[in-house]
Amino acid sequence: MRRNKVVSIAATLGVAALALTACSAGTGTVDKPAGGATGASDGGAAATTVLKLAFNQPETHPQYKALDAMGDRLKERTDGAYDIEIFPNETLGAQRETIELVQAGTIDMAFVAGSLLENFNSDFVVFNLPFTFDSQEHQSEVTNDPEIVGDLYKSLDDQGIRVVSAFHGGIRSVYNSDKPINTPADLAGMKIRVIESDTNLEMMRLMGGTGTPMGQGEVYTAIQSGVIDGGENNELIYANLKHAEIAPYYSYTRHLMFPDFIITNPRVLEAMGPEIEAIFNEEMATARADEAAFWKDDVKTAQAAAEAAGAKFNEVDAEAFATALEPLIESKLSNDVVRDIYAKVRAAAK
Repeated sequence: MRRNKVVSIAATLGVAALALTACSAGTGTVDKPAGGATGASDGGAAATTVLKLAFNQPETHPQYKALDAMGDRLKERTDGAYDIEIFPNETLGAQRETIELVQAGTIDMAFVAGSLLENFNSDFVVFNLPFTFDSQEHQSEVTNDPEIVGDLYKSLDDQGIRVVSAFHGGIRSVYNSDKPINTPADLAGMKIRVIESDTNLEMMRLMGGTGTPMGQGEVYTAIQSGVIDGGENNELIYANLKHAEIAPYYSYTRHLMFPDFIITNPRVLEAMGPEIEAIFNEEMATARADEAAFWKDDVKTAQAAAEAAGAKFNEVDAEAFATALEPLIESKLSNDVVRDIYAKVRAAAK
């Protein structure tokens, strides 16, 4: 069942309305027949708590598909007490804006790039360093291991943010409108869109280019108009957002594999109660497994679609980029917390 029930201009305007109706256990409720969720109101009717989730990619994305299926399972397993409504395509705003909406309680959950949480706790940089993860499976295992990440994911509770899951977000490479990139020197003078964080800006500087932060929805027009020269992202984003049309040179720098996080406000989890929270966590784990399978299949499809749109893929001098980025890793492992997490992550890869 599709869960983007409101994806038009009306949904964008609806953010203000959500702010007026937000509550600790979910920003929206809908009546359901008697005999379902607990907490029945007068007449025996019960309310379904609808968790509104902001998502910045289209409905075809593996993460969307996995969460869409999760919503169905969650509703069934809670006998209708909880449901998920996904708002794709930045309908509720760019990722940085949706973090603020979660903090305010205006929406319940948001899917955000891991690097954005550095702005709230710099220790999150540990998952935004080049060449940290060896594989998709390695990344999922360590970023969802409570022994490794439990304290880190709860560290933002006092700011109204809790990480509830980490998903694979692809392996990022550079693409541009001008030429193939082979070495860091080839990026000289190029403005490349990056996610907003000091680490990402420094990463692109060391790679030879100039990082330009902006929301994903602005990238196509910015490249088309010459405001920037390209971006850095995985093959799915590159193909699904039609960036191959205006930036046909995709160079496999493979410089970064950071997780995407699902965040919520701790109040939402508290309102669930232990039993439903346990179901929620179990279904989130199933969604991660679903997404992993979807991702591998969809990368092949995305590559073919991008090539059909004119994309040219090329390998790079991987050693040159790894060498260029070594100072970033050394500088960011700057305290005991990040050094300990990084050591455990790397140990799990061996």
